[in-house]
Formats: sequence, structure tokens, C-alpha cells
Amino acid sequence: MSTLVIVGTQWGDEGKGKITDYLAEKAEVVVRYQGGNNAGHTVEKGGVQYKLHLIPSGILYPDKTCIIGNGVVIDPASLIEEMENLKGHGIGVNNLKISDRAHVVFPYHIRQDELEEAAKGEDDLGTTKKGIGPCYMDKAERTGIRICDLLKPEVLKEKLKKNVEKKNTLFRNVYGVEGFNFDEIYEKYLGYAEKIKPFVTDTTVLLYDLIKEGKKVLFEGAQGTLLDLDLGTYPYVTASHPIAGGVTVGTGIGPTMIDEVIGVVKAYTTRVGKGPFPTELRDEIGNFLREKGHEYGTTTGRPRRCGWLDTVILRYSVRVSGITHFALTKLDTLTGLKKIKICIGYKFKREVITDFPAGIEDLAGCEPVYEEFDGWEEDIKQVKKFEQLPYNAQRYVRRIEELIGIKAAIISVGPEREQTILLREF
Repeated sequence: MSTLVIVGTQWGDEGKGKITDYLAEKAEVVVRYQGGNNAGHTVEKGGVQYKLHLIPSGILYPDKTCIIGNGVVIDPASLIEEMENLKGHGIGVNNLKISDRAHVVFPYHIRQDELEEAAKGEDDLGTTKKGIGPCYMDKAERTGIRICDLLKPEVLKEKLKKNVEKKNTLFRNVYGVEGFNFDEIYEKYLGYAEKIKPFVTDTTVLLYDLIKEGKKVLFEGAQGTLLDLDLGTYPYVTASHPIAGGVTVGTGIGPTMIDEVIGVVKAYTTRVGKGPFPTELRDEIGNFLREKGHEYGTTTGRPRRCGWLDTVILRYSVRVSGITHFALTKLDTLTGLKKIKICIGYKFKREVITDFPAGIEDLAGCEPVYEEFDGWEEDIKQVKKFEQLPYNAQRYVRRIEELIGIKAAIISVGPEREQTILLREF
């Protein structure tokens, strides 16, 4: 591994946190490149479960440099809470670096997110209401406030005053609710600035120099391919770019500096929120996957919708991110099922299609075409080698490789770091 990107290949929640944590052991630098605290990575270490929302998973290693890139939007209150929680568990955060170009989430972003979701009624998008979308909106509108502004009291005062006045007008005239007090936000955020100031730097320079020095760098994103703003199931998407291309704009390095891309594939498919889901199971098998796989959102606690593995989605993800290998997670969750299915295509308007459609109306009209496999009963949580897996589990993995055109590099058979089968070295 020189520079390696980890991307989610489905609708997020694929288990990227564990894979990042596992690969971080061999890395020297771990970088988060997009999203905000609307996402969560759950990592288990020494019997303790850590839920990380903004800080890269590599923070659990004391010798790794962890970078929050310019493509991330940062809620300082959430970040500081996360830092304090880690320190409370004896995890140091001195190696954390925060981009001075990252945009800042303010209380009015969170309020706007809540109000806009409520106004949509039954047509709401199912956001986490963390203010992420409105923060990216301000960024695109060129009215956003960045970390470098947060550290300059006079600059912050000028920009924040304009934004609070504008947002308050929106809240009063459109939504009929009271706005925010400028002084309260200003004083609170000055306090946040003092706490994060020691960690702030120009991470574009730092990261470039580290790569040029030959350091092993791991890039981790939030969410997954089908939540990408351009390439996901729009409008049921996030406000940033979880695909591998998001690394370049989210960290300030060029595409020629990326060597490999690992796609994280859950052994079945899940999604949170609304939108079409061709392989969704609304029966006892869907409930089995949800309960056995503990499929509840890290950030919201919402139950995830569950379904069979969809290789139409996976082939799409391989193509748009240039994925070189995949890491298969939660294979152990399938243990106990007598029959297991894989979607290999969609029936759409009397034809079978194998490419992922752009419009959600078309996707909603797709019926999955399945291959069926025999399941296995053996407990695989302690298996260390691929050859030790039950024959039917091996067959399942090999068929995924055939269908998506790339090889598995990692197989996860449980939440702990040790419950991992490595098929190639990094």
C-alpha cells in the first residue's frame, strides 16, 4: 500500500469503519475526505465499541497521523465531543489534523435541515437532520464559513452576522419560526475555535509532502456510491461525493497520487431512508438479516432496510470508482440461511438490464433477477483462512468475484479486528 482509497459500494453502512481500522494498522496516515457527522463508523477494539463520526478510524492507533480534509463539513460541537469521548477512553488525539479549508456547520444549518425535511412531508428525503446539506448549500452559494474564518474573530463576526441575518429572514418569512441570536452563536463558536485551533493546518500541503515522502496513506469516505450527489439514487443522496473521485477535491491531491481503490461490499444489501431498493426483503428473511446483522444506523439508530446482494449495484460502483479489489463484510450474518440469493440483473420493460439506471422512477420499475445458492450452518466467526470456510460460503464469494470482475482482498467474519480473512497483502 502506498496510497489506498476505501469506498462504500452500496448505500453506505457497508462496514467501512472496520476495514479502515484493519488496514490502518499498515498505514501511516489516515484521511477523511468528505461528508460530516451525518455518517458513522463503528469500530470495535479490545471489546470496546467506538462510534466515530468525523475523526478518521486510524485515531485508535497512537502512531498514525489522522487528517480531516477540506471536503468534510465540520460541526465543531460534534467534533469536540468526539475528541473528548476518545480521550475519556484513553485514546489520544494529538495526531489529529484539521483542514483550514473545511466548511463549518452552524446551528442555523441544522434548523434549516429540520424545517425543510418537515416541509416536504411525505416527500422528505430522510436526512439525518445534522445540517450537512444546508452547509454544502452555503458552500456552493459561496456564503459558507470555513475553519480558517473561524480562527479569525473579526472575519468570523462579519461573515456570521450576514449569514444569521439572512437565515433569520428565511426562517421568519418562509417557515414562520423564530431565528437565532447572533451574539450567542458568535461567543459559542469562538470557544470552539480555541479548542480546535491547535489541530488546524493546511492539510493540502501536509498530505502532499507526506505522499512525496513515501508514507503509506489510507483515504476513508463516509456513506456509499449510491449516495453520491451526482452518481447516486438522486434525490435520495448525500450532499457530497463518497466515490473515489471525491478524494481529489476533498483533500487537494491529484488523481495520479491514488494507487489503489478498495470497495467495501456488505454480503447483502441495506439502505436507510427512502428511495427504490430492488432487492429489498419485507419478510422474515429481511428481519433475520436486520436483527442478526444489528442493522441500525450508527448516527440515528434507525432500522436499516435489508435485502439480497445486488451485483448490478456493485458493477456500477466498480466502474465509477475504478475499484481494484473488494472487501466483503458481514459474511457471518448469512450463516443459518438455507438459501441465499444474488441479484445478477433487473427485469425492466420486458428486458433484462445489467447497468444501473439513472432515474429513480426507472429503478422503482426494476424487478431483480436472481441466482440462488445453498447456504451453510457452520459458525465461521473464528475462521482464519479462506479454505477453512464452508464450501457454500467459498462458492458464494467466488461467484461475487465472477459477477463484478474483481477479486476479494479481505473477508470479514465478525466485528472484531481479529475476525478477518486476508487474501492479499497490502
